[in-house]
Amino acid sequence: MRHPYDSDLSDREWEIISPMLSQSSKWGRPPTVDFREVLNGIFYILKNGCTWSNLPHDLLPYSTIYFYKQRWTNTGLIAEINRKLSEQVRLDDGREATPSLASLDSQSVKTTESAGSRGFDGGKKIKGRKRHIIVDTMGLLIGVVVHTANIGERAGAKLLLESLKFPLVRLKKILVDAGYSGVDMTEWVKDNFNWLWEVSSRADNQKGFIVESKRWVVERTFAWLGKCRRLSKDYEFYTQSSESFIYLALIRLMVRDLAALTS
Repeated sequence: MRHPYDSDLSDREWEIISPMLSQSSKWGRPPTVDFREVLNGIFYILKNGCTWSNLPHDLLPYSTIYFYKQRWTNTGLIAEINRKLSEQVRLDDGREATPSLASLDSQSVKTTESAGSRGFDGGKKIKGRKRHIIVDTMGLLIGVVVHTANIGERAGAKLLLESLKFPLVRLKKILVDAGYSGVDMTEWVKDNFNWLWEVSSRADNQKGFIVESKRWVVERTFAWLGKCRRLSKDYEFYTQSSESFIYLALIRLMVRDLAALTS
């Protein structure tokens, strides 16, 4: 036994997420690794931002934790867990399992020297990568794509929408800001997905800053990501690894909220 870290899963949180992990195959030797400890190691890195080799020695070997994190990323399991938890949170809140309205936006972040692909965002004056996310009206993550910062807003939005892994049968409208305006973009979304592409515009008589309650929920999601030190910059060599850490940040948040509701 070891002393727990505040990033560890509680017993109730583990009960919620454990059925969603991949089951052992009927072929070969059953795994002997404690998946709860694997997740505890992943969430430790996510919250504290240390390197893999600097994980505390009372956790599993970092090579084991890294192996499963990469396996679950490559097989799509992390994105699948995010989807299942999102549906559960929405149902517990009295909503339909899938959203009819979504909000989309991007965030430019710096990279480290060890990161792979990167670019320069001339608007934000940031050399690094851009995180494009789409969320529902609760701020829960529907999809994410990470790409070089020099790719524009509309091109990045197309990459995100084309990368969505799960069908959104109820979705009717996506809210975006003025950076995504353009008749060509509106028509492209309508032709390819049959969704409305609504660009928020500033009223002629508007003075100062006014929060748009539905579209600005995506900014709150970015604020949630900012609570994880691993996401303060993009430390990952592969963009796919960056995307999985963003999913994991929302997974940790949803598991905590679901456990609090049932405690």
